[in-house]
Amino acid sequence: MSILGRLKGLFSSREKALSQYRSGMDKAKRKDFRGAVSDYSEAIRGLAPASDVMAMALYNRALAYSSIGEDEKAAADLTRVLASPGLSENVKLAASQRRERIRRRGLADGEK
Repeated sequence: MSILGRLKGLFSSREKALSQYRSGMDKAKRKDFRGAVSDYSEAIRGLAPASDVMAMALYNRALAYSSIGEDEKAAADLTRVLASPGLSENVKLAASQRRERIRRRGLADGEK
């Protein structure tokens, strides 16, 4: 495959992933959290691991998971966000605080 073809494929994949990410955001705004999780998951599958968009898709999917009571999955996504390179301290702080709230809520509910 030519270099141009590969670049076109990369941009095409990124655009598809961004479209899924935006769709997930729209569904979350409408409180369709299961639909949002599905769209964020599709976006994550289509993005490079170090992508800033992937970190935001993981963060938003964690919020959607938490909204439907799937706190273990939410915490796992937030842990992946925290391991993402190059994120701003604000994003890391928000992910860390959200993960801690989920952890405390689990302890209050009797989980260990």
